[in-house]
Amino acid sequence: MSREIIRTDQAPQAIGTYSQAVKVGQTVYLSGQIPLAPETMTLVEGGIEQQIRRVFDNLQAVARAAGGSLAEVVKLNVFLTELGDFPVVNQVMADYFAQPYPARAAIGVAALPKNAGVEMDAIMQLE
Repeated sequence: MSREIIRTDQAPQAIGTYSQAVKVGQTVYLSGQIPLAPETMTLVEGGIEQQIRRVFDNLQAVARAAGGSLAEVVKLNVFLTELGDFPVVNQVMADYFAQPYPARAAIGVAALPKNAGVEMDAIMQLE
């Protein structure tokens, strides 16, 4: 089965040795996104809600570049430096996803790249 590398200028460029996403068949593996503004490659200003929204916007941009949307995400991993922010993830997620919701994990971590408060990656299954 062939692999297709997904790339878009609508999401932050990779800041390491990875691709924004890789499509294998109808499955798309979206790399972790932190709350970087694609235009400036700097963290968005504001609190954790703005960071979470930026991460979902970045994931959405990569999903669209792969021919899908967040509606086709089947697995979402959320990494938080403060697990107390998890209720905000649920609140914001409701603006980006509808039922049936994807499977999800939430993991507390000591630190994230660029001192972000949140990072998320996802697996998407295209129709």
